[in-house]
Amino acid sequence: MLKHIGRLKTNKRKLIVAYRTLPGDSKSCVCITTETLEAADHDSLMNLVESNAGQTAYEFAEAMARNTLSDGSNMLARFHTTGKMVKLLTTDVEMTPDTNTVISLNELNNIIATQKGVSVDDLALNTTQPKKADSVNVPTISEPTQSIAEADEVLSDEKLAANYRSQADSMFKEAKRLREEAEKLHPTKKKTTTKTGDS
Repeated sequence: MLKHIGRLKTNKRKLIVAYRTLPGDSKSCVCITTETLEAADHDSLMNLVESNAGQTAYEFAEAMARNTLSDGSNMLARFHTTGKMVKLLTTDVEMTPDTNTVISLNELNNIIATQKGVSVDDLALNTTQPKKADSVNVPTISEPTQSIAEADEVLSDEKLAANYRSQADSMFKEAKRLREEAEKLHPTKKKTTTKTGDS
């Protein structure tokens, strides 16, 4: 069985749950939409989910905060700033720890709260003053990229395509920036020899 793996109830698109609940908003969670990830980022994410660090983390975001992607950037910070983390209602997400088990996230939160002897409101990680069990300083996700009402639309094919185009644009800009940096470091010899050859 694997923790943190779920899907959207409406269209069954796969999600990784970073925060099962939010401080002051126990009916909401923050998830990563895996279908919008580049292959390398997707592999890094899934490797972390399946790792001991991922499976022992109280909230998966704790493990993300301690790990990097293949380009060396912090996983939690980059997924947040690039819009890969989405705020959803816990009632809209179902957890799928294995092929035979499906449980609504709000129900899972109720079970965990009962086991801990606390209310669901007390389950959220308090990033400013960690509880005894939560000694890790995890960056807050104060305003996830999309609103709950837009959750289904966020994962639609149209939105997915738009996301891919946006990724392509940002990769193009990044490639251009890297080329410019490379030129500053060590300019390439422009085709001066070719020009003389042509004349």
